[in-house]
Amino acid sequence: MKLQNEIYRNHPCPFSIDPFPRETDEVYVATDDERIYQTVEEFGGKAVYTSPNHQSGTDRCAEAAQKIAEKLDFDVVINIQGDEPFIRPEQIEGLKTCFDSPGAEIATLIKPITNAAEIANINRPKVVINNNLEAMYFSRSSIPFVRDSKSEEWINRTNFYSHIGMYAYRYDVLLELTKLPIGVLEKAESLEQLRWLENGYQIKTAKTSFENIGIDTPEDLEQAQKLLM
Repeated sequence: MKLQNEIYRNHPCPFSIDPFPRETDEVYVATDDERIYQTVEEFGGKAVYTSPNHQSGTDRCAEAAQKIAEKLDFDVVINIQGDEPFIRPEQIEGLKTCFDSPGAEIATLIKPITNAAEIANINRPKVVINNNLEAMYFSRSSIPFVRDSKSEEWINRTNFYSHIGMYAYRYDVLLELTKLPIGVLEKAESLEQLRWLENGYQIKTAKTSFENIGIDTPEDLEQAQKLLM
């Protein structure tokens, strides 16, 4: 979990003791920062120290899950990034529902695109899915390509989905993912999930109508603070 500025003014990290009491069995904060760890402890929450050398949130999540597995039994891990404090309970439920399908290994969220400009935004990864709501490909490019049509008309010709970067994993699959080398597609698009597709893993998707706000810049922080006023 990343340390945020004082988004709640009085607390240095956006954490409540259990933001999803009905949707999850256990909530832990994984961090390499002592300030976050101590704050969570003060709130009465549960925290796990992880290595500061992880290259991705997936790797950090896997290390935390291994430590938690020493005292708890569980099948599925939901990874909520610390820089996305506005996750909705409905989104957690959507991820959980994906594992009702036999063979589901990884789950993530997608949102229908309703703004034509978003289709061409390279900072908003898009995803194409099959009839079973399984991801076929993720890209920063505009996918699918609509032939014989002006780009501004594409949104009226077919369905487009943006990717919401929340994941859930079967615990054993999560551990396997951390052992995979970076693939050609991931290098090209700078999207970690392509490593998993390239190695044959199935990514089930759940649709959401909610737009999460990631906090990556001072402007994002300002917008988030306004929502809390």
